[in-house]
Amino acid sequence: MHPDDRARAFAAMPRLLSGETHTVEYRIVRPEDGAVRHIRDTGFPIRDAEGCLRHLGGIAQDVTEEHAREEALERRIAERTAERDRVWRNSRDLLVVVGVDGVFRAVNPAWRTILGHDPAEVVGRSFQEFVWPEDDVVTRTALSYAATDDDLTAFENRYRHEDGTPRWISWHTATEGDIVYAYGRAVTAEKERAVALHEAEEALRQSQKLEAIGQLTGGVAHDFNNLLTIIRSSVDFLRRPDLAEARKARYLDAVSDTVDRAAKLTGQLLSFARRQALKAEAFDLVAVLRGVAEMLDTVTGARIRVVTELPDAPCFVRADRSQFETALVNMSVNARVAMDGEGTLTLRLACGVGKPAIRGHAPAPEPFAAVSMTDTGSGIPADVVGRIFEPFFTTKEVGKGTGLGLSQVFGFAKQSGGDVDVASAPGRGSTFTLYLPQVDAARGEELRTVEPDAADGGTGQRVLVVEDNVEVGRFATQILEDLGYETTWAANAGEALAHLGPDGAGFDAVFSDVVMPGMNGVELAREIRRRFPSLPVVLASGYSHVLAQEGGHGFELLHKPYSARQLSHILQRVTGGRGGP
Repeated sequence: MHPDDRARAFAAMPRLLSGETHTVEYRIVRPEDGAVRHIRDTGFPIRDAEGCLRHLGGIAQDVTEEHAREEALERRIAERTAERDRVWRNSRDLLVVVGVDGVFRAVNPAWRTILGHDPAEVVGRSFQEFVWPEDDVVTRTALSYAATDDDLTAFENRYRHEDGTPRWISWHTATEGDIVYAYGRAVTAEKERAVALHEAEEALRQSQKLEAIGQLTGGVAHDFNNLLTIIRSSVDFLRRPDLAEARKARYLDAVSDTVDRAAKLTGQLLSFARRQALKAEAFDLVAVLRGVAEMLDTVTGARIRVVTELPDAPCFVRADRSQFETALVNMSVNARVAMDGEGTLTLRLACGVGKPAIRGHAPAPEPFAAVSMTDTGSGIPADVVGRIFEPFFTTKEVGKGTGLGLSQVFGFAKQSGGDVDVASAPGRGSTFTLYLPQVDAARGEELRTVEPDAADGGTGQRVLVVEDNVEVGRFATQILEDLGYETTWAANAGEALAHLGPDGAGFDAVFSDVVMPGMNGVELAREIRRRFPSLPVVLASGYSHVLAQEGGHGFELLHKPYSARQLSHILQRVTGGRGGP
């Protein structure tokens, strides 16, 4: 027996002699090799038939291997405990043991580094004493959720630093029983960087907007000054009393043509701004594209082959057909320039597709019709593709284009509830894809258009003119009177309703501007329709966000600038030639 264990082993002898069973462990030293072995010795009394103690029995087991395993386990536990303690002490993140009651059981030294609080001051106190007041609810909610769910919980909140300022912490928690284990990463710097980045991006966007506005303003001023130069010079010559009739006719034609060009320019601008009053109608894209393909042959020239890939079944959309065809022409003109007048232009139609994410906008699963135009041209450089839809941005030579073609495509697509996407690479051509919401069939209210056909003048029909602009009001009444109508002019909707009175006051039609202070023209027309269902109303506007968003509301619509012939034609149509002296 090992000398150090003899006293402990023999101390069990009195208990054995008293008749108890007792187990004791000790070491022995083997005499042959001096090896130390662990022995577990269980002693028990042996009694005779009368119950008297006669002998002591014992069973000795060699438990050396068991002791070795236990010692190895204890060493591993000690090592893991030391490792855990090192992680606990040295972690740069907040480590927390907290009860489901919100009271901290233990926190690591990082609390002093990150939040300035001594760990000893934190333990035993509720999180509510340290959390930022505005984040109390979110923290209690997260703790409640963690206490009832063993899955990992993640959330963010702010804790109060010792100096009184907030610090953002990103937490991850796990629960065992009624104890929540959490670690929190300080993300205040990341939050501040994100805010700074957002502010920088917003400043960049504002700068880009100002640049775009400056470019837009300069382009509009340039083009309109050119148009006004033609008009002013023509008017100066028309004032000459000795001007020959042929030259007078030439200058009058120049003024009329220039007005048409100005109207087209403003139409393109309004289309880009999504403020044009579109004449929505439902139509079959397949049929329209077949007709457009023939037109594109003429637009692109003989050296460009136009190929169509269209489905057999019809595919209906609801949009402004004229603006749609204009968008295709604008895209084909750009394709012709990109191909230098020679190549292949492929027109495709896919129906019932989803709209993908375009320029950061979320995708839309609703069924769309995708009209794509692919050219074999030079492609678009990466530093240019992001600007091609900006108004007046063009890579063409001076005098070769206004830079409004693709802006019209963009504005038309957006205002129609769709979008336009572009895929291009230098030397590999470009594909423009126009997405328009698909409908089941031709349905819904159709806006009636003003035909420029010739029409006779009025025969004394009474027209109530509603126009807040003095110059336009005087000119409109003068035109109507010259055409043979009797006119009454109201400067606003209130005056107009007063002139109409309770019975319409014998007026045969109302001709009203849309954009007016107070009650606008659409609201006035609705009120007139309610009071006098049989009294026709004609609306006139060069721009109106109401018309752009909602259409003509079932009323006749005359776009500014309008001609005397167009005005007379529409008044004759709505009055049916009735009225007169």
